[in-house]
Amino acid sequence: MKSILVMLLFVGGTMFAQDFNKEIEQENGKTFMVGKINLEGLQSQPYANWFNTNYNNYVVDKSMLKTFKKQLKKHDIKLFLGTWCGDSKREVPRMLKILNDANFPMEQLEIVALDRRKEHYKKSPTGEEKGLNIIKVPTMVFFSSGKEVNRIVESPLESLEEDMAQIVTGKPYTPNYATLSKAK
Repeated sequence: MKSILVMLLFVGGTMFAQDFNKEIEQENGKTFMVGKINLEGLQSQPYANWFNTNYNNYVVDKSMLKTFKKQLKKHDIKLFLGTWCGDSKREVPRMLKILNDANFPMEQLEIVALDRRKEHYKKSPTGEEKGLNIIKVPTMVFFSSGKEVNRIVESPLESLEEDMAQIVTGKPYTPNYATLSKAK
């Protein structure tokens, strides 16, 4: 009986571990992640090379952060990226550092890595992007009460802090590629 319980715990733990940070290896030996990922995945090699550098080098605008950090916590966020994408490599570490400095509840954040292969381009294995019209990465989608409020697409208009402040405080904000992001 004890061995069955140990086996179930092992299998259950293994299945849970497979839910995050799935990698695809290309023919050239390079890898990229797909599906749900977490900070541990981004801090593992080879992703840590760009993630840690861009995270550590980014200086969060603390005075701007104070203006929206309380409202930010009232939102859920879905962050879509490509671990193969230059814009994602630049912006995602910055986005995550802002969330960390704002003490954002990370259980309200879902990070999804999209595929780069032609037949699966900008899709995830479990379809988290479906219905959200994700056409550029990174895309950071803000939700309130289960409905999309707005999004930052590819790069900020002003700064990440300024754009996030406008979105979570309800000020008018039109993201890059707005006509594409609203098309459904």
